Amino acid sequence: MQETASIKDWVGRTRKEEDEVSLSAVRRMAATLDQDPDAYSRGSEIPESWYVILFGPFARQSALAPDGHATTGDFLPPMRDARRMFGGRRVRFHRPLRAGDVVGRVSRIARVEEKSGRSGPFTLLTVVHELDAGAGVAVIEEQDLVYRPAAANAGAATPAAKEQPPRATEADKPEWSRSIAPDTALLFRYSALTFNAHRIHYDLPYTRDVEKYPALVMNGGLTALLLVETARPHLRARIAGYDARAMHPLFVGQSMTFNGSRRADAAALWACGPDGARAYQVNVTLGR
Repeated sequence: MQETASIKDWVGRTRKEEDEVSLSAVRRMAATLDQDPDAYSRGSEIPESWYVILFGPFARQSALAPDGHATTGDFLPPMRDARRMFGGRRVRFHRPLRAGDVVGRVSRIARVEEKSGRSGPFTLLTVVHELDAGAGVAVIEEQDLVYRPAAANAGAATPAAKEQPPRATEADKPEWSRSIAPDTALLFRYSALTFNAHRIHYDLPYTRDVEKYPALVMNGGLTALLLVETARPHLRARIAGYDARAMHPLFVGQSMTFNGSRRADAAALWACGPDGARAYQVNVTLGR
Protein backbone atom coordinates (compact mmCIF):
# COMPACT_ATOMS: atom_id res chain seq x y z
CA MET A 1 0.00 0.00 0.00
CA GLN A 2 1.12 3.59 -0.56
CA GLU A 3 1.59 6.38 2.00
CA THR A 4 -1.64 8.27 2.68
CA ALA A 5 -0.15 11.65 1.71
CA SER A 6 0.90 10.43 -1.73
CA ILE A 7 -2.33 8.72 -2.73
CA LYS A 8 -4.50 11.60 -1.49
CA ASP A 9 -2.75 13.79 -4.07
CA TRP A 10 -4.74 11.87 -6.71
CA VAL A 11 -8.10 13.14 -5.46
CA GLY A 12 -9.65 15.36 -8.14
CA ARG A 13 -7.82 13.74 -11.05
CA THR A 14 -10.04 13.36 -14.13
CA ARG A 15 -10.12 11.33 -17.33
CA LYS A 16 -12.26 11.59 -20.49
CA GLU A 17 -13.23 8.62 -22.68
CA GLU A 18 -15.65 7.79 -25.48
CA ASP A 19 -17.51 4.57 -26.28
CA GLU A 20 -20.50 3.39 -28.30
CA VAL A 21 -23.60 1.48 -27.22
CA SER A 22 -22.94 -1.34 -29.66
CA LEU A 23 -26.02 -3.18 -30.89
CA SER A 24 -24.07 -6.45 -30.84
CA ALA A 25 -23.11 -5.88 -27.18
CA VAL A 26 -26.74 -5.08 -26.30
CA ARG A 27 -27.91 -8.29 -27.95
CA ARG A 28 -25.18 -10.30 -26.21
CA MET A 29 -26.25 -8.86 -22.87
CA ALA A 30 -29.83 -9.92 -23.61
CA ALA A 31 -28.63 -13.43 -24.47
CA THR A 32 -26.51 -13.60 -21.32
CA LEU A 33 -29.62 -12.76 -19.28
CA ASP A 34 -31.62 -15.41 -21.17
CA GLN A 35 -33.69 -12.78 -22.97
CA ASP A 36 -34.53 -12.43 -26.66
CA PRO A 37 -31.60 -10.70 -28.41
CA ASP A 38 -33.77 -9.91 -31.46
CA ALA A 39 -35.95 -7.65 -29.31
CA TYR A 40 -33.27 -4.97 -29.78
CA SER A 41 -32.36 -3.05 -32.92
CA ARG A 42 -30.44 0.13 -33.64
CA GLY A 43 -32.13 2.97 -31.77
CA SER A 44 -33.71 0.69 -29.16
CA GLU A 45 -33.67 2.03 -25.62
CA ILE A 46 -31.66 -0.26 -23.38
CA PRO A 47 -32.58 -1.16 -19.78
CA GLU A 48 -31.00 1.27 -17.35
CA SER A 49 -28.64 -1.18 -15.65
CA TRP A 50 -27.18 -2.36 -18.96
CA TYR A 51 -24.91 0.70 -19.11
CA VAL A 52 -22.25 -1.65 -17.66
CA ILE A 53 -21.47 -2.88 -21.19
CA LEU A 54 -19.77 0.47 -21.77
CA PHE A 55 -16.20 1.49 -21.03
CA GLY A 56 -14.59 -1.87 -20.50
CA PRO A 57 -10.88 -1.33 -19.75
CA PHE A 58 -8.49 -0.95 -22.71
CA ALA A 59 -5.32 -1.93 -20.84
CA ARG A 60 -2.82 -3.71 -23.06
CA GLN A 61 -2.01 -7.30 -22.17
CA SER A 62 1.47 -6.29 -21.01
CA ALA A 63 -0.10 -3.76 -18.60
CA LEU A 64 -2.09 -6.31 -16.60
CA ALA A 65 -1.15 -7.00 -12.98
CA PRO A 66 -0.85 -10.60 -11.71
CA ASP A 67 -4.51 -10.56 -10.59
CA GLY A 68 -5.70 -9.64 -14.10
CA HIS A 69 -6.60 -6.01 -13.36
CA ALA A 70 -4.82 -3.17 -15.15
CA THR A 71 -1.79 -1.88 -13.27
CA THR A 72 -2.44 1.36 -11.40
CA GLY A 73 -0.51 4.62 -11.54
CA ASP A 74 -2.06 6.16 -14.66
CA PHE A 75 -5.52 7.46 -13.78
CA LEU A 76 -5.84 5.54 -10.50
CA PRO A 77 -3.15 6.08 -7.84
CA PRO A 78 -0.33 3.52 -7.76
CA MET A 79 -1.28 0.71 -5.40
CA ARG A 80 1.74 -1.59 -5.89
CA ASP A 81 0.67 -5.22 -5.38
CA ALA A 82 -2.60 -4.46 -3.60
CA ARG A 83 -5.55 -6.69 -4.48
CA ARG A 84 -8.56 -4.89 -5.91
CA MET A 85 -12.11 -5.73 -4.82
CA PHE A 86 -15.51 -4.27 -5.62
CA GLY A 87 -17.09 -2.47 -2.66
CA GLY A 88 -20.28 -0.98 -4.06
CA ARG A 89 -21.80 1.64 -6.33
CA ARG A 90 -24.42 4.35 -6.37
CA VAL A 91 -26.04 5.05 -9.73
CA ARG A 92 -28.57 7.64 -10.93
CA PHE A 93 -30.26 7.43 -14.33
CA HIS A 94 -31.26 10.76 -15.90
CA ARG A 95 -31.74 9.95 -19.58
CA PRO A 96 -32.06 6.64 -21.43
CA LEU A 97 -29.25 5.24 -23.56
CA ARG A 98 -30.02 3.69 -26.95
CA ALA A 99 -28.28 1.16 -29.16
CA GLY A 100 -26.01 3.14 -31.48
CA ASP A 101 -25.45 6.07 -29.10
CA VAL A 102 -21.94 7.50 -28.87
CA VAL A 103 -21.32 8.11 -25.19
CA GLY A 104 -18.73 10.30 -23.54
CA ARG A 105 -17.60 9.64 -19.99
CA VAL A 106 -15.81 11.95 -17.56
CA SER A 107 -14.33 10.15 -14.56
CA ARG A 108 -13.08 11.83 -11.40
CA ILE A 109 -11.35 10.44 -8.32
CA ALA A 110 -13.54 11.71 -5.49
CA ARG A 111 -12.06 10.00 -2.44
CA VAL A 112 -9.02 8.04 -1.31
CA GLU A 113 -8.98 6.87 2.31
CA GLU A 114 -6.82 4.51 4.32
CA LYS A 115 -8.95 2.35 6.61
CA SER A 116 -8.81 -0.75 8.74
CA GLY A 117 -11.38 -3.51 9.15
CA ARG A 118 -11.79 -7.10 10.35
CA SER A 119 -9.50 -8.33 7.58
CA GLY A 120 -6.80 -5.71 8.18
CA PRO A 121 -5.82 -2.43 6.50
CA PHE A 122 -7.26 -1.41 3.16
CA THR A 123 -7.64 1.61 0.91
CA LEU A 124 -11.10 2.79 -0.13
CA LEU A 125 -11.16 4.67 -3.42
CA THR A 126 -14.31 6.28 -4.87
CA VAL A 127 -14.51 7.19 -8.56
CA VAL A 128 -17.39 9.24 -10.01
CA HIS A 129 -18.34 8.62 -13.65
CA GLU A 130 -20.64 10.90 -15.68
CA LEU A 131 -21.98 9.47 -18.97
CA ASP A 132 -23.40 11.77 -21.67
CA ALA A 133 -24.83 10.64 -25.00
CA GLY A 134 -25.10 14.19 -26.35
CA ALA A 135 -28.34 15.36 -24.74
CA GLY A 136 -26.95 15.97 -21.25
CA VAL A 137 -25.80 13.66 -18.51
CA ALA A 138 -27.51 10.27 -18.84
CA VAL A 139 -25.92 8.29 -15.99
CA ILE A 140 -23.95 9.25 -12.89
CA GLU A 141 -22.16 6.43 -11.12
CA GLU A 142 -20.11 6.51 -7.93
CA GLN A 143 -18.05 3.35 -7.66
CA ASP A 144 -16.20 2.21 -4.55
CA LEU A 145 -13.02 0.21 -5.09
CA VAL A 146 -11.27 -1.56 -2.23
CA TYR A 147 -7.54 -2.28 -2.32
CA ARG A 148 -6.13 -4.75 0.16
CA PRO A 149 -2.46 -5.75 0.52
CA ALA A 150 -1.46 -9.18 -0.73
CA ALA A 151 -1.31 -11.34 2.38
CA ALA A 152 -1.72 -14.84 3.70
CA ASN A 153 -5.28 -14.05 4.84
CA ALA A 154 -6.51 -13.34 1.32
CA GLY A 155 -10.08 -14.32 0.71
CA ALA A 156 -11.41 -12.75 3.91
CA ALA A 157 -14.70 -10.90 3.89
CA THR A 158 -15.01 -7.62 1.99
CA PRO A 159 -13.78 -4.81 4.26
CA ALA A 160 -17.01 -2.88 3.61
CA ALA A 161 -18.71 -5.50 5.79
CA LYS A 162 -17.77 -4.43 9.30
CA GLU A 163 -19.72 -7.22 10.88
CA GLN A 164 -21.03 -10.63 9.88
CA PRO A 165 -23.80 -10.17 7.31
CA PRO A 166 -27.22 -10.63 8.93
CA ARG A 167 -29.44 -13.58 8.20
CA ALA A 168 -32.89 -12.94 6.84
CA THR A 169 -35.62 -12.43 9.41
CA GLU A 170 -39.41 -12.52 9.16
CA ALA A 171 -39.35 -8.75 8.55
CA ASP A 172 -37.22 -9.40 5.47
CA LYS A 173 -39.71 -11.79 3.91
CA PRO A 174 -39.51 -11.08 0.17
CA GLU A 175 -42.40 -10.41 -2.20
CA TRP A 176 -40.51 -12.30 -4.87
CA SER A 177 -37.57 -14.65 -4.84
CA ARG A 178 -35.61 -16.48 -7.51
CA SER A 179 -33.12 -19.27 -6.91
CA ILE A 180 -30.22 -19.77 -9.27
CA ALA A 181 -26.82 -21.46 -9.21
CA PRO A 182 -24.71 -19.29 -11.56
CA ASP A 183 -22.29 -21.39 -13.60
CA THR A 184 -18.94 -20.64 -15.20
CA ALA A 185 -20.53 -19.99 -18.61
CA LEU A 186 -22.67 -17.16 -17.22
CA LEU A 187 -19.71 -15.62 -15.42
CA PHE A 188 -17.51 -15.96 -18.51
CA ARG A 189 -20.06 -14.26 -20.77
CA TYR A 190 -20.52 -11.35 -18.35
CA SER A 191 -16.74 -10.96 -17.92
CA ALA A 192 -16.31 -10.98 -21.71
CA LEU A 193 -19.01 -8.33 -22.17
CA THR A 194 -17.39 -6.05 -19.59
CA PHE A 195 -13.80 -7.03 -20.56
CA ASN A 196 -13.10 -7.99 -16.96
CA ALA A 197 -9.90 -10.04 -16.62
CA HIS A 198 -9.90 -10.36 -12.83
CA ARG A 199 -8.64 -13.91 -12.36
CA ILE A 200 -10.86 -14.76 -9.38
CA HIS A 201 -13.74 -15.05 -11.88
CA TYR A 202 -12.19 -17.70 -14.18
CA ASP A 203 -8.85 -19.05 -12.91
CA LEU A 204 -9.64 -21.61 -10.21
CA PRO A 205 -6.03 -22.56 -9.25
CA TYR A 206 -5.16 -18.86 -8.84
CA THR A 207 -8.38 -18.22 -6.90
CA ARG A 208 -7.72 -21.05 -4.46
CA ASP A 209 -3.93 -20.91 -4.15
CA VAL A 210 -3.28 -17.16 -4.24
CA GLU A 211 -6.49 -15.43 -3.18
CA LYS A 212 -7.50 -18.31 -0.85
CA TYR A 213 -11.15 -18.45 -1.88
CA PRO A 214 -12.79 -21.91 -1.97
CA ALA A 215 -14.25 -21.46 -5.47
CA LEU A 216 -14.56 -18.95 -8.32
CA VAL A 217 -15.95 -15.69 -7.00
CA MET A 218 -19.21 -14.29 -8.32
CA ASN A 219 -18.78 -10.91 -10.01
CA GLY A 220 -20.39 -8.17 -7.91
CA GLY A 221 -21.62 -6.30 -10.96
CA LEU A 222 -23.31 -9.44 -12.25
CA THR A 223 -24.95 -10.02 -8.86
CA ALA A 224 -26.38 -6.49 -8.93
CA LEU A 225 -27.56 -6.96 -12.51
CA LEU A 226 -29.34 -10.24 -11.71
CA LEU A 227 -31.02 -8.64 -8.70
CA VAL A 228 -32.29 -5.73 -10.81
CA GLU A 229 -33.42 -7.95 -13.70
CA THR A 230 -35.22 -10.30 -11.30
CA ALA A 231 -37.01 -7.31 -9.78
CA ARG A 232 -37.87 -5.51 -13.03
CA PRO A 233 -41.20 -7.33 -13.76
CA HIS A 234 -42.39 -6.44 -10.23
CA LEU A 235 -41.60 -2.72 -10.39
CA ARG A 236 -44.36 -0.25 -11.28
CA ALA A 237 -42.12 2.49 -12.66
CA ARG A 238 -38.84 3.14 -14.38
CA ILE A 239 -35.69 2.72 -12.29
CA ALA A 240 -34.32 6.14 -11.37
CA GLY A 241 -31.26 4.83 -9.56
CA TYR A 242 -29.88 2.26 -7.17
CA ASP A 243 -27.30 1.85 -4.44
CA ALA A 244 -25.43 -1.46 -4.33
CA ARG A 245 -23.23 -2.82 -1.57
CA ALA A 246 -21.19 -6.02 -1.42
CA MET A 247 -21.11 -7.52 2.06
CA HIS A 248 -19.79 -11.05 1.64
CA PRO A 249 -18.45 -13.12 -1.29
CA LEU A 250 -20.72 -15.41 -3.30
CA PHE A 251 -19.26 -18.32 -5.23
CA VAL A 252 -19.98 -19.78 -8.64
CA GLY A 253 -21.93 -23.04 -8.46
CA GLN A 254 -23.56 -22.16 -5.15
CA SER A 255 -27.32 -21.96 -4.85
CA MET A 256 -28.22 -18.30 -4.45
CA THR A 257 -31.53 -16.55 -3.90
CA PHE A 258 -32.31 -13.16 -5.43
CA ASN A 259 -35.00 -11.51 -3.33
CA GLY A 260 -36.96 -8.29 -3.37
CA SER A 261 -39.76 -6.27 -1.80
CA ARG A 262 -41.40 -3.00 -2.85
CA ARG A 263 -41.22 0.04 -0.56
CA ALA A 264 -43.50 2.84 -1.87
CA ASP A 265 -41.41 4.51 -4.61
CA ALA A 266 -38.51 2.17 -3.98
CA ALA A 267 -37.55 -1.49 -3.71
CA ALA A 268 -35.19 -3.41 -1.45
CA LEU A 269 -33.29 -6.20 -3.17
CA TRP A 270 -30.88 -8.67 -1.63
CA ALA A 271 -28.94 -11.78 -2.56
CA CYS A 272 -28.27 -14.63 -0.15
CA GLY A 273 -25.90 -17.54 -0.35
CA PRO A 274 -26.78 -21.12 0.67
CA ASP A 275 -26.37 -20.24 4.36
CA GLY A 276 -29.17 -17.66 4.15
CA ALA A 277 -26.92 -14.71 5.04
CA ARG A 278 -27.22 -11.52 3.05
CA ALA A 279 -24.22 -11.20 0.75
CA TYR A 280 -25.26 -8.37 -1.55
CA GLN A 281 -27.81 -5.59 -1.21
CA VAL A 282 -29.35 -3.19 -3.74
CA ASN A 283 -31.74 -0.37 -2.85
CA VAL A 284 -33.68 0.81 -5.91
CA THR A 285 -35.28 4.23 -6.33
CA LEU A 286 -38.19 4.42 -8.80
CA GLY A 287 -39.12 7.34 -11.02
CA ARG A 288 -42.50 9.04 -10.81
